Amino acid sequence: MLFRHDAMAHWTKSSYSAVNGDCVEVRAQGPLLVRVRDSKDIARSGLAFSAETWSAFVLEVSERDRPGA
Repeated sequence: MLFRHDAMAHWTKSSYSAVNGDCVEVRAQGPLLVRVRDSKDIARSGLAFSAETWSAFVLEVSERDRPGA
């Protein structure tokens, strides 16, 4: 697994967040579930993904961002 659920116990804003703060936030809800929400609409609980699906997504995106990829 690529994420530590204990490190994402609170909503964490994306490092790609815009200057005005509009972006996505992620939070682990236990070891098997990750929630993703719009930082402008924090009243909603966000979309839910399995930890396995979220890890695969993060890995894919990080590989695309590597120079020469």
